[in-house]
Amino acid sequence: MFRASLECTHILLLFLYRLLKEVGEGQGVFLECDSSIKESILKHLKMYKLRRKVNISPCQELSVWAVLSQQNNTGQEVEKLELSSPEKALVWEADPRTQLMGWRLVLHSQVDPLDLIASCQKGDTEEYHRHRYAIGLPEGVKDLPPGVALPLESNLVYMQGISFSKGCYIGQELTARTHHTGVIRKRLMPVRLSSPVQVLEEGAALQTQAGKPAGKHRAGVGELGLSLIRTAHAKEVLMLKSSDDSTVTLETSVPDWWPKDEKIN
Repeated sequence: MFRASLECTHILLLFLYRLLKEVGEGQGVFLECDSSIKESILKHLKMYKLRRKVNISPCQELSVWAVLSQQNNTGQEVEKLELSSPEKALVWEADPRTQLMGWRLVLHSQVDPLDLIASCQKGDTEEYHRHRYAIGLPEGVKDLPPGVALPLESNLVYMQGISFSKGCYIGQELTARTHHTGVIRKRLMPVRLSSPVQVLEEGAALQTQAGKPAGKHRAGVGELGLSLIRTAHAKEVLMLKSSDDSTVTLETSVPDWWPKDEKIN
């Protein structure tokens, strides 16, 4: 289960799993998050533990894998892969954000995923992030900086990350009002740079060729990345200046997994 925690402008993307088998002292919920904020999440959860007999601790004995399909790059629905040893999987579920992200697999750290899916090849973390940026899917604090990113501008409603029917939460009224008015002037969109940029200031400004402000760049790998774009300029060629004073151009695109009726000016 995917959850986006919203606290005003604070977005935190989490995966919550009910494990298929007991781990450690018994059954529980496994929380997947950006590793760079692991300690702050532990502190936050323990603050609300109170007198409950709940054990909250890091799961060093578990590992998370993303299983991607090459066919998924076409946007066509792909049947779920069969595991040769399903009893070894603690979690084996489709990624709830978009089918283009395949499946999430949680295993004991000593288990090799290729023992369960022989037809796959192991990639590395950079390949995973390049895939995300190519399809325009944000993840982690670099793409969604706490205190800066807004849920609707970050497209969480397209990722099943916002509920408009659950009870109150901090920032609910503003989020719901903006959603129902349908006026969202900036969106986090996939971009392709004319050449890779090694050094960028955080939140580097984007401009149109006429010099008008067009948004801010968030993060990326190589020539691929995500930028918060003013939708009025989304179809224009934009410019970005790096820390070494060189200038590159970038072009945006509308992700295939967005609703087909989504209009960009």
